[in-house]
Amino acid sequence: MHRKIILVTLLSICLNGNSQYLFEGQIVESVSDKTIYLSLIEDYRKFSRPYFEQIIKRTKIDSSGFFYFKGNDLPTDNRVYRIHIDGCKKTDLEPNHLFKSCESTQSILFIANNKDTISFPMTFENEVLCDLASTNDKSSAFLEIDVLKEEMALDFYDFPTEASRNLNTKKWYANLQEFGKKTEEPLAELYIFDFLSDKRNETYSYYLKDISQNNYYQELGERLQSKYEKAVFTEFYLKEIKADQNLISFQKPIPWVWILLILLMLSFLLNIYFLRQKSNTLINRKSLALEQLTSQEKNIVNQILLDKTNKEIASELFISLSTVKTHINNLYKKLNISSREEIRKLFS
Repeated sequence: MHRKIILVTLLSICLNGNSQYLFEGQIVESVSDKTIYLSLIEDYRKFSRPYFEQIIKRTKIDSSGFFYFKGNDLPTDNRVYRIHIDGCKKTDLEPNHLFKSCESTQSILFIANNKDTISFPMTFENEVLCDLASTNDKSSAFLEIDVLKEEMALDFYDFPTEASRNLNTKKWYANLQEFGKKTEEPLAELYIFDFLSDKRNETYSYYLKDISQNNYYQELGERLQSKYEKAVFTEFYLKEIKADQNLISFQKPIPWVWILLILLMLSFLLNIYFLRQKSNTLINRKSLALEQLTSQEKNIVNQILLDKTNKEIASELFISLSTVKTHINNLYKKLNISSREEIRKLFS
């Protein structure tokens, strides 16, 4: 059977040149006549299972368990694809099922473009869609990452203490991110990012900490823009990272120095406010007081503000000393005060 796959691959290359893709594989004969699907995944948050809207092609598995997809209508740049066979019984394939994962669904994620030839052989244990051979050296990156994820899970399982979990999380974040960079394929890094930043995973709390102090995420954004500038997933990633960084900035505890500065600023602003209130109150009180006085009483107030004596006021206003005293007594009654000092405070 492997010989058949190789012969078909060679024949396809000879006939079609490098302008067409060919994805082919071998499935156990017991699932012959089943439909197998090819999906294009632009949303890295939908790597976990098949989604109906991702499907772009389908074909039948022949009686020997062989299938293939061929053409020249895929993107010329690398993209993430999934091949899957929904093994659920026909009675289970109701409209609500919509290709959701069930126990008998088998699938594989891989990276490819419009000129790749990829074979999905059946292993010696009759396992299917778990290995591949490709003309594209990036195609198997997800399979290698899955191996690392399994090793990570074992590390967490062996030592389930809090201290061990913290150390393992830090170690595996660094390991996976470094591996992603070495692939020189941002799509592989998105696969890792989706896993590490998944809110359902124990790694999520560390992600929120890591994103605030690690330049890796900004650098990944730059790599995506450089290689896949106009791709949907690039725009989505940049927006998501910005939103998460804003979220972290709001959640960060405020240093005590900033708290002190904020309190001082509030105190300063409150003092200004109260001084203005007091000033406005005095102005209003002065205005109301002046409204109660006659023109002659206002003249006497002006003379008092100049520190003139009663005799000097009488001489200045050409009135008798007794008249000055009468006016001053009237002032005290109208303004509800009892001294010249209070007149000065009210009108100064």
